[in-house]
Amino acid sequence: MRELTDHQLMLLIQSKQSEALSVLYDRYSSLVYSFAWKTLKDENVAKEIVQAVFMRLWTTKSVYDPEQGRFSSWLLTITRNITTDWLRKRRRDTAPLVQVEPEQLAKIPDEASATPETAAVNSEMKDQIRSAYRDLSAQQIHLLEHFYWQGYSISELATIYNQPIGTVKNRLHQTLKILRRHLVAEGEQS
Repeated sequence: MRELTDHQLMLLIQSKQSEALSVLYDRYSSLVYSFAWKTLKDENVAKEIVQAVFMRLWTTKSVYDPEQGRFSSWLLTITRNITTDWLRKRRRDTAPLVQVEPEQLAKIPDEASATPETAAVNSEMKDQIRSAYRDLSAQQIHLLEHFYWQGYSISELATIYNQPIGTVKNRLHQTLKILRRHLVAEGEQS
């Protein structure tokens, strides 16, 4: 298998032949690691990036096209995208906390001081949302969490999922329709 071209190996990976991935890993893991380390200056994170890149090769639906350029260039583009995603996530996770003035803090509703009726309504809404999540696939849940709770933009999600922006918008729209349908049905039962 070691005599096969990178393109031939990628075709075998598309049909889930793990030995082909192993050969590509042996050929290119040091190149991917070097790129990640030079960008991030962190050995452990660079190793995580290597794993993520080769996992992407294993799971991607996109196919390397030798007419478009060298395999190493295509692989480094994937590496750059994953590294950029990691840097954005770190930047978001380490962003400074927003200062809240005491008078602003006083305006934030306190669940502990909520009336029993408000607490019951909030609890019921949380239960409905948890229940609605059961109708979603893991991919749809990740999309919602990335978009609503982690603050990724549609274009950032398109990069992360390696999909066109229109596809990501459509998936988000379909996911929200499922949630809305479930929540309306739950509301009618109550």
